[in-house]
Amino acid sequence: MKRKVLTAICIGAVLATSGCNSSADTEEDTTVAVGAEENRDEGDTAPETAPSSEIDGTTETEESGTGSNGDVLVAYFSWADNAILEDDVDAVSSPSVIPPGNVQQLAGWVQEETGGDLFTIRVTDPYPSDWDACLERANQERGEDARPELQERVENLDDYDTVFLGYPNWWYGVPMPLLTFLEENDLSDKQVYLFCSHGTGGLAQSVELITEAAPGAVISDNIFDCYEEDASSSREDIQEWVAGIGY
Repeated sequence: MKRKVLTAICIGAVLATSGCNSSADTEEDTTVAVGAEENRDEGDTAPETAPSSEIDGTTETEESGTGSNGDVLVAYFSWADNAILEDDVDAVSSPSVIPPGNVQQLAGWVQEETGGDLFTIRVTDPYPSDWDACLERANQERGEDARPELQERVENLDDYDTVFLGYPNWWYGVPMPLLTFLEENDLSDKQVYLFCSHGTGGLAQSVELITEAAPGAVISDNIFDCYEEDASSSREDIQEWVAGIGY
């Protein structure tokens, strides 16, 4: 299994490569199809149990603020939470869009270990469930430096001292809704731990972008990242990472 826990901020000069899995997340700046594998949100279809607690009310069975560790927030962006599935969606070519997605799974495991509250970052205008179409829109948003509108903000943000922030590598960076989240939710003076699912581009410029969008946050260089195809088998790895942090 390819997996690495980075102990230093890795900002790779990956603009020459755009590895991703089938119909995935990345591509070159001018052409939609070149780096599809690099930026796909998540790439597994394993029937993992959905996260047990969320504070945004996305499911009828999950109650707000049910985590046992109230000072921890686990916020994440997942393509699987931000697309409306079409009847003909291809589970083979676009597995990332079928819940649970990679980042969604990782976030659920972090929540289990920390007892924190889950918050899924969701846009008001869902992305296409076809990966190529999603990739095209993501590239357009990146080129425009867009800030897609979100459905909600975190309630009682001041109650949290620690934030685990999960995301996929999209276009050698982050999905633009993640920047919307950071600009709308002030993480100043909060301890922030990052976890990321990616293709061969690794973390690319994502840490720089997050640091710029949250200048007051205390962002740890102890970052968990895994290849998207390994996400579904990374439960023990991310549990060890969380335990190493002190949870």
